[in-house]
Amino acid sequence: MRAFQVETIGAAPQLRDVATPVPARGQVRVRIMACGLNFADLLMVKGTYQERPALPFTLGMEMAGVVEALGPNVTELALGQRVAVFAGMGGLADMGCFDARACTPLPDAMGFTDAAAFQVAYGTSHLALNHRARLQQGETLLVMGAAGGVGLTAVEIGKRMGARVIGTARGADKLAVAKAAGADHVIDSEAGGLRDALKALGGVDVVYDAVGGPAFMEAMRATNPEGRLIPIGFAGGEVPQIPANHLLVKNLSVIGLYWGGYLKFAPETLSRSMATLFDWYDAGGLRPHISHEIPLPRAQEALDLLRDRKSTGKIVVTMTDA
Repeated sequence: MRAFQVETIGAAPQLRDVATPVPARGQVRVRIMACGLNFADLLMVKGTYQERPALPFTLGMEMAGVVEALGPNVTELALGQRVAVFAGMGGLADMGCFDARACTPLPDAMGFTDAAAFQVAYGTSHLALNHRARLQQGETLLVMGAAGGVGLTAVEIGKRMGARVIGTARGADKLAVAKAAGADHVIDSEAGGLRDALKALGGVDVVYDAVGGPAFMEAMRATNPEGRLIPIGFAGGEVPQIPANHLLVKNLSVIGLYWGGYLKFAPETLSRSMATLFDWYDAGGLRPHISHEIPLPRAQEALDLLRDRKSTGKIVVTMTDA
């Protein structure tokens, strides 16, 4: 079977032929149909992600496919069952063995491509806005990087929760994507003057920032009293350094979120969130925006698109040859 693997930190991953894995106790083997890419995949290649798997390892944090073998003591899943999997790695391959508890049965209406694009992006935004920031109906939500993989889902979920949503993105095309997802107002992040533009719109109550860099500080200065700021990621390459004394003036809160970390200390929180999101999908309320579907042999091209920020929404790699 094929696997797109990191063999040396910092070097380009390679598509390799590897042995078909055998599921251990509590695991299932999944024939993978599609894998969604995330910014964290790029960090794993560079060795700068929160977790560093032993080399060599297969990239791909979230995937979808069909259960084709059961390890000992697995009773909650069945052969032939369609599942989404969040395992942190292993998705850019024809097959993989995963903890059965990391597998979620798919709604009948959900295809593999949608499922591969769904978990991390929607899960991150729902947990951030609902569980961590406690976004309230009528509040103003700022989504920075609103046309990206997680940003678009934050726009959708913020609107569903009753917020007024402001989205920032680079260029007219990406702003149009954010607007189509439900943003009430959009701001070109390359135009400058973000703080003044936000203040002219009445300020913001919750900041959802997947970009980082200087814009975080501008957004903070436009945040209303008792506002909450959620740094989700740093796609812009710069981690903002937050002066604590500025937080005191308006009683602001900065709230950290590492979605995958809940698997270790509160997996039931993730399960409840994902059940809600799958219900919303089943009811027709959520549909992932996928800008590129790319076959496994061209996985490096998919990573390049993600790194160069030339995609909108999600990039999905399919286990096909072309």
